[in-house]
Amino acid sequence: MSARSPLGITMAAETALLCFGILTIWVPERWALAAYQAGVFGVGLFWAAGMAVRPFPLRWSYALIVLTGPAVCGLVQLATGHTAYPGETWNSVLNWSVNWVLFCLALQFAGDAGLGRRFLNAVMYLGFALSVISTVQMFTSEGKIFWIFPSGYEDFVLGPFVNRNLYSAFIEMVLPLALLRAIQNPQRAFLYWLMASVMVASVVAGASRAGLALVITEIAVIVALAWWRGFDRRTIARGMAQFAVLAVVLVVVVGWDVVWQRFRAADPFAIRRELVASSIQMARDRPWTGFGLGTWPTVYPAYALYDNGLFVNQAHNDWLQWAVEGGLPLLATILVFAVLIARSAWRSIWGLGLIAFLVHALVDFPMQKPQLAGFWFALCGVLTGLAPARDHIRPTSTTGAAVRG
Repeated sequence: MSARSPLGITMAAETALLCFGILTIWVPERWALAAYQAGVFGVGLFWAAGMAVRPFPLRWSYALIVLTGPAVCGLVQLATGHTAYPGETWNSVLNWSVNWVLFCLALQFAGDAGLGRRFLNAVMYLGFALSVISTVQMFTSEGKIFWIFPSGYEDFVLGPFVNRNLYSAFIEMVLPLALLRAIQNPQRAFLYWLMASVMVASVVAGASRAGLALVITEIAVIVALAWWRGFDRRTIARGMAQFAVLAVVLVVVVGWDVVWQRFRAADPFAIRRELVASSIQMARDRPWTGFGLGTWPTVYPAYALYDNGLFVNQAHNDWLQWAVEGGLPLLATILVFAVLIARSAWRSIWGLGLIAFLVHALVDFPMQKPQLAGFWFALCGVLTGLAPARDHIRPTSTTGAAVRG
């Protein structure tokens, strides 16, 4: 399909908006998020108008129905008065609506395999570019974002991310794309292994313990899965040797001592343990209705087990925060959505990064950043859109060249 077709324009516009969202994720003022959300709805209206003028096949998935659940949950809470902060619940309903539109649009344009691949390539190169910029910036900008904008922090500011765990969650989604490209394309494997090694080194530099553990796990699982599925083993072995050398050199350059010291911390779950305990008690008090989407920070002080004088804005466990804010219905809805994409993630190989993101959400709050959550749901839409046509690479048994099925 032409890049100038309605779906092609939709793909390009969604890609641009997702890039904008990530690049401005640090902006504390409302304008950046509002512009991102307005842009998403605008693209949705453009796609709907194109559909009305020149109808084309509509892609369908049960996940579309499931993903309406969070927004409906928030609306029910507002209608019945089961929210501790109606304003924040309205904001959350808006965020979940944006996620639905991003997923739906990605599902539509990914029905064209060429558009789906272009989108994934754009995501991969964005991740690589940010990994280079983020690493250099962290060591040279004194906390300024893109060497220009003060972040309020003096260290571990990685590109547009002022939180190393959120940066690592972003890389977890992108890294598998580079790894799979390296395995699939022997002729350009060195380039992709280099890209992957730079991404890994940036996570080491950022010193996120969960991020590094998940990145290493991704590498091991993806390589083992490709080996088991019959990709050319000599290509994999040669590529892994290249990757190991590149990764070791880059890790030495950026330094591994900070992340090593963090792994050696006497109590790695300090603070998080108390937040988890408080969240569990909050969920027990309202297991069916929740306290209202977006209200965890409002309700938490009444359940706090410690006070260090700082404002605690997230539970540092998205799954528990969903249980607190939307009760078991919201938690079950998101779990069902995760199950629906899990099979396609396993078959695609690159989709395992989306599962790693959800695992990271057990110890951090990547889903509470609307732009990062939207990025994840857009990738889920592409994954779901590509799955019916099985637009994933199958290796040949002899040369390691790839064929499409």
